[in-house]
Amino acid sequence: MSVDLAKLPVMQQDSVERHIEHWKREIPELDPLVEGVVTRMQMLLRHLKQTRHAALADYGLEDYEYATLHYLGGCGPGHRATPGEIAAWQQMSPSGITGRLDALEKRGFIRRLPSPADRRKVIVELTEEGRQAWLNTFNPQTNEEVRVLAALTPDEQEQLNGILRRMMQVIDRPGLLNTPKSSQSANAATERRSRFTPGAGPAAQ
Repeated sequence: MSVDLAKLPVMQQDSVERHIEHWKREIPELDPLVEGVVTRMQMLLRHLKQTRHAALADYGLEDYEYATLHYLGGCGPGHRATPGEIAAWQQMSPSGITGRLDALEKRGFIRRLPSPADRRKVIVELTEEGRQAWLNTFNPQTNEEVRVLAALTPDEQEQLNGILRRMMQVIDRPGLLNTPKSSQSANAATERRSRFTPGAGPAAQ
């Protein structure tokens, strides 16, 4: 089937094309297609990251504070995890997470509870104040992601998702992307039934 080129939309030049034009002169063997795809992905991710930082700043949160609240928010209705699990999520040593948890507890975003299984250990629990802080910063971030994706039609968004999935399969491996578990440990069910279980609202994304 022939394509009428006159009917195709004219693609507006972006800053990446000017970037490629410059480096193509300096490095003639540069593949403009690879450079274009990779650089655009990098620029989009940088923009979304900057938007997230701005949203966090509006609520007085640091990246690591948001990461902890986000992790606990995804840990099922109890919103609980051990300090070791939170440290692993942030790729830190268990001892290194203590100061960060202290700061969040001081702000009323988390509480530490004795583990029913071993009173020498603690369980970290997301408070309602912490949950609201997490959700308040989560929404602006999501809206910006939706705004950027709105440049594509719904069909194009599905196509892009499928293309990225195929690219992801090239590098995918177990443990590459860790996700909170609804039951954080063998004692999770017991902990949720303990007297420390709050009357928290429904779990959020």
